Amino acid sequence: MANRIYLGNSDVSVNPIGLGTNAVGGHNIYPNLLDEEQGRNVVRAALDNGIDHLDTAYIYGPERSEELIGEVAKEYKREDIVIATKGSNKFVGEEMVVDNSPSFLKEAVDASLRRLKTDYIDLFYIHYPDEETPKAEAVGALKELKDEGKIRSIGVSNFSIDQLKDANKDGYVDVFQGEYNLLNREAEQILLPYTAKENITFVPFFPLESGLLAGKYNENDTFSGVRASRPSFQGENFKRNLERVEQLRSIAEAKDAEIAHVVLAWYFSRPSLDAIIPGAKRPEQVTNSLKVADVHLTEKEIEQIDKIFKKVYS
Repeated sequence: MANRIYLGNSDVSVNPIGLGTNAVGGHNIYPNLLDEEQGRNVVRAALDNGIDHLDTAYIYGPERSEELIGEVAKEYKREDIVIATKGSNKFVGEEMVVDNSPSFLKEAVDASLRRLKTDYIDLFYIHYPDEETPKAEAVGALKELKDEGKIRSIGVSNFSIDQLKDANKDGYVDVFQGEYNLLNREAEQILLPYTAKENITFVPFFPLESGLLAGKYNENDTFSGVRASRPSFQGENFKRNLERVEQLRSIAEAKDAEIAHVVLAWYFSRPSLDAIIPGAKRPEQVTNSLKVADVHLTEKEIEQIDKIFKKVYS
C-alpha cells in the first residue's frame, strides 16, 4: 500500500485509509447518536493520527455531519485536510428527491461550502443519479466549479456503468464510489476494469458488509434495520457467509491482526481501488482502522482469499 495516493487524475492526494462520517452527526441514519461531541472526537482522532480524507454528505443528518466536520476543521490547518462531500438530494415539501441539474448542483456546492465553513471542497460527488439530467452535463457543471476553485476534484456515486461512462465522456471524473465487498463482487465485472482503464479511483462503500466481514457475528445473532434487509444476512446465506469469513481467521492470527484488517487490506489488491473509508462511531475505532496499513498480504494469501469468496454476489 502506498503512503499516499492521488484521486484519479487530480492533484488531490490522500492517505489511502480515510474516514467515513455518516455516524458523525448522521442522526437520520443512527437515531441513537445523542453525543455530538463524540462525533467531533471521532474526526479529531482521524486528523490527529494521519487520516486526512474525511468522507461526508449532505444527507448525513441531513446537513449536520458537514456542520460538525466544518467546526472541527477550524481547529486544524485546512491544507492538511481532504474533505469529500456529496450532493444531489433536496427536499420538495416533505419528500426528498434527486436533482442532478447543473443549477442545483452549483447550489448544493455553495450550501456545502457554507456548512463546512471553507472556501473549497477537495472532492465533490454527485451522490445519486437522477433520471432526467445527461450525466456529462451534470459533471460539466462541476468542472466549471473546479475551474473556479470551489472544488478540487470530481466524483460520482451510485452510478451504473452507462451513467459513469456518460459522466466521464470528457474525462472529468476522478473518483467513483460504489458498493463493493468480498460478498458482493459484481463491480469486478465491468466497473473496476473501466475505472482502472480511465484512471478513476474506486472508493468502495459497505466494505465490511455492515460488520459481517469483520468476523464479529455468529449464527445465533439476529438483526434489525439495514442488516435485516440485506441478502447476505438471510438464512442459509448468512450461515455460508459466516463459514467463509471464519476461514480468514488463520490469516489474521498469523499477522496479529483482526479479520476486518485482512479484508480491507485485500481490497488494495484490486485495480484502481486505492482508497477506503471505514466508518467509526468511536475514536478508538478510527485508530483501529489504521492497523490495515500494517497488514501485508502475500500473493498466495490474496489468491486464497479470492478463492474463498469467488463469484459470490449475494
